[in-house]
Amino acid sequence: MKTITPPAPSPQAETGREMKGADVVVECLIREGVDVIFAYPGGASQELHQALARTDKIRTILPRHEQGGSFAAEGYAHATGKVGVCMATSGPGATNLVSAIADAYMDSIPLVSITGQVFSKFIGRSAFQETDFFGMTLPVVKHSYLIRPADLHDLPRIFKEAFHLARSGRPGPVVIDIPKDVQIAKFVPVWPAEVKFRNPYVGMEHRATDAQLEEVLALIAQARRPVLYTGGGVISAEASADLKAFAIATNIPVATTLMGLGGFPESHPLSMRWFGMHGSAYGNWAVDASDLLLCFAARFDDRITGDVNRFAPGAKIVQVDIDSSEHNKNKQGILLPILSDVKYALQRLNELIAARKFAPPDTSAWHAQIAAWKQQQPFDSSAGFGKSPHILPQEAVAALYELTKGDAIIATGVGQHQMWAAQFYRFNEPRRYISSLGLGAMGFGYPAALGAKVACPDMQVIDIDGDGSFAMNIQELATAHIEKIAAKAMILNNQHLGMVVQWEDRFYGSVRGNTILGDESNVGSPDNPDALYPDFVKIAEGYGVKGRRVIKKSELREAIQEMLDHDGPYVLDVIVPYTEHVLPMIPAGKTVKEMILE
Repeated sequence: MKTITPPAPSPQAETGREMKGADVVVECLIREGVDVIFAYPGGASQELHQALARTDKIRTILPRHEQGGSFAAEGYAHATGKVGVCMATSGPGATNLVSAIADAYMDSIPLVSITGQVFSKFIGRSAFQETDFFGMTLPVVKHSYLIRPADLHDLPRIFKEAFHLARSGRPGPVVIDIPKDVQIAKFVPVWPAEVKFRNPYVGMEHRATDAQLEEVLALIAQARRPVLYTGGGVISAEASADLKAFAIATNIPVATTLMGLGGFPESHPLSMRWFGMHGSAYGNWAVDASDLLLCFAARFDDRITGDVNRFAPGAKIVQVDIDSSEHNKNKQGILLPILSDVKYALQRLNELIAARKFAPPDTSAWHAQIAAWKQQQPFDSSAGFGKSPHILPQEAVAALYELTKGDAIIATGVGQHQMWAAQFYRFNEPRRYISSLGLGAMGFGYPAALGAKVACPDMQVIDIDGDGSFAMNIQELATAHIEKIAAKAMILNNQHLGMVVQWEDRFYGSVRGNTILGDESNVGSPDNPDALYPDFVKIAEGYGVKGRRVIKKSELREAIQEMLDHDGPYVLDVIVPYTEHVLPMIPAGKTVKEMILE
């Protein structure tokens, strides 16, 4: 007789006591494991802040600008892989979160942004501080919720859904907009035990088939110039160890994206560090000459490919990604697009390799060629440091790497310093390089460092920043001081918008189009220190943060060590010449063949 096993009972929902909507929101956060929220209050979110004040289970950090708080929430998420949470009031408070939401969308960072909204009866009536935040964020979120009074009892379900969406699949931002009447309404919440979606695709697990993975191994067996091209999805999927095992088992050299920094250890012999517009010459050359390109959890963005039609022209391309929309989106003609969680794909590939005793092909000539390229054009060469009487920005990053022994989390703003940080600081572990890469949002660095330091209080966290980018959220020094967050900032101060100046020098005849940050008639520099503007040390001291300016090369290492040894937040203003360019450089829309090396 056939035995029929009854289905396992679904987890039972839990009914609570009567609570205000705002208290339900806080309880939802606690149940999702949220231990910190970066939140700036206002009229439409005041009830939520009052509810936060009634609990000791969540640390509420007050940023000095909503953008700073949302970038800090991203930094927290970058460093931990957990969902970062930020909150603002309606209208301008909410709109100040948009840059971080767009950034999280571009870089696949799990973020939940909670906003207060005006009373439901005023929505659509141009009330004070009313904006259609639900509508304006739709293009840059995984999902948005506007909770109407009729949805009041769905509040616990909505929060559970929102966190699931933010962290599952390809991570990203979710917005929850909560009118004030929902916050003050009282009801008896029912806490769902699990997430259920009407759309079956949402909860679907994407796993490569063995047949697809066998085809990958067959392609590797035939290859003579294979390259692994890996992106930030490897880190999001916690698949770094699996990638390392696969690379070693197949003896394939690895080039990462900037988002993928640390996903494969840069000190490993198979590492070609990162490639793209300002990446390693040898990494770019190898990808260009490859006959098999294994793209794992990366998206062929323009800063990687240059002219995409001439990118890796002779390579058979395999693309493994959890987001099917990335297949053949930027790079056409993918030979083998595989929809899969990259961790599962790598783990299963490693199992198949072991089970079949797979032996990689003889690629000794290919490895010899890459070794020759590495010698020919080293990525982080210190040659030339001694020739300059001034501190070079590359030199400052290299010194920081030596003094920290690579054991730090590095956040950056956006610009030349962002590239030099990636070039001259080596990353052997994931979640150590935190930067705004898809959106390129200036002002990201120091708030993100605050979030990372809150997440990892026992680690050294340093924002390598530019003077232009640092000034955009300089008010967060107050957050660092008041909240006792010991994040450091090392400013590579060249008194210019350095990356734009580099493009002016290369492509616009060095005509300055509003790229000098001080007095154009008296520009500060290492040779003209009296004209340096502004005085970041005095500003830091005004916020209660210790600061120091260093101009002499002989004082650089001692000044960095002082910064590292200080037990609180610190601003180190390193004065550097503006004439340095980030090299190598593949001009936008060009190819490896047009790479600028000198």
